[in-house]
Amino acid sequence: MPKYYDFKICGYYLYFTAHCIIECMHVHASDRKLTEAGSAKFFVKSNGDTIVENQGMLTDREMRKIQAFIKDNYKEMYLKWSEMSENGFYGQE
Repeated sequence: MPKYYDFKICGYYLYFTAHCIIECMHVHASDRKLTEAGSAKFFVKSNGDTIVENQGMLTDREMRKIQAFIKDNYKEMYLKWSEMSENGFYGQE
């Protein structure tokens, strides 16, 4: 299960799963189990904005902080994503 970073943001790892690379770029946020159950899911647009698919167990404050982190780092994160997926950002063909 590839993590975007080895450190946590607001206590959550940011990652994607090998079976979910058929979708457009997105980020799961989970604490320790790194499973989709209970995790938040953010689809990432080409400008770094995110669409929340699932808030999971995160608070609104945690969501805002993670969205801001993604916005600041989405280009670097996309490099990791593109190593495993041919699909681009949310909303692209």
